[in-house]
Amino acid sequence: MRFTTLVAALIVIGLGYWAYHQTIQTQMADRDVDRLQRQIAAEHERLGVLRAEWAYLNRPDRLRELAQFNFDRLGLLPLAPDQFGDAAQIPFPAPDALYDNASLPDGYEEEPL
Repeated sequence: MRFTTLVAALIVIGLGYWAYHQTIQTQMADRDVDRLQRQIAAEHERLGVLRAEWAYLNRPDRLRELAQFNFDRLGLLPLAPDQFGDAAQIPFPAPDALYDNASLPDGYEEEPL
């Protein structure tokens, strides 16, 4: 009887230690989660500030003023509708010119299809 009581007491002590250890680990994990959530919130706020700064710096009137101020160095002109074209207007090379054997380096030969 005494032996079983001693074994039962050791088991209870061991389980108590295990439960205490699990509680400490859970509290540490909970603190880590809280810290990470605060960091995520801070990064979201920082990202919002960066997006606002980007929108502020990319204002069309500001960019227009910068282009005019630096025209001598950069030569930037405002966009006009006539500067855009269609894909059909692009002068693509003929398919034969793409695979001309004369343009291949020495030692390379065209592979048959």
